[in-house]
Amino acid sequence: MKSVRPYVLDQGLIVATMLVSILGFWEIYFGENADPNRFHHLHVVTNAIWLGLLACQLSLIRSRRFGDHRRVGLAILGIAPLLVATTALLSVRSAHKGVVSGEGDFLIIQNVGVTFELAVLIFLAFALRKRRKLHGAFLLSTCLMFMGIALFFTLISFVPQFRIEGPETFYRFGTAARTAQVIGLLVAAGFVIRDFRNGWPLLLAAVFFPLNEVIRSSLDKNNLIEPLTEFVGSMHAPFTFIVSFAVMLALLASTGVRNASSSG
Repeated sequence: MKSVRPYVLDQGLIVATMLVSILGFWEIYFGENADPNRFHHLHVVTNAIWLGLLACQLSLIRSRRFGDHRRVGLAILGIAPLLVATTALLSVRSAHKGVVSGEGDFLIIQNVGVTFELAVLIFLAFALRKRRKLHGAFLLSTCLMFMGIALFFTLISFVPQFRIEGPETFYRFGTAARTAQVIGLLVAAGFVIRDFRNGWPLLLAAVFFPLNEVIRSSLDKNNLIEPLTEFVGSMHAPFTFIVSFAVMLALLASTGVRNASSSG
């Protein structure tokens, strides 16, 4: 039992994220106006692989199979860049749709912000990999980011108080976002209380969402949201994917993770 208890919160977060992610993507795939495209398919598959990889790594740590843990960690060199690249791709796709439709993209700041923030969390995880608990916390913090996004879509899709039923209820987008952010902060607080020295990366991940809202509010006051949406929407999707993948791969390689994993 002693070997299991330290990881109860970690396991719970991964499982909760998997379940909420299914609900978050439900409307896209099975809703009344479902219209999933290849971008959604790629993103969903990549997210599923990432969460599965986190669950696998946690299981190996619990079993004290550290050599296998390091070897499986090599998959990060392929999956992490792919994860960041697909997130960047969806950001461009979402902005492009907003520009073409003339409706704008109300998630532009969160989409772009999360792309960069996800890359930062993964990079720090491997830059600090010698501090095992901190390394694990940074990787798990990516899970919290996924949960926050999926929870927002779950709320507006399934909870009546948050569903959008017309222009007069558009304010519920903000209410759902704030609710998801509060839940994320509470979850992160649980990890900080459990281990103050190593739990803070999850709090950092949870803070990213309200921080993005502060940035959005500032840009909105200065009438910069529309120009940003047009800029992101005009980006060449394949080029964005390739560059994002290459940059993330180079960042991970610079930490020496491949050599360290191979030698373990």
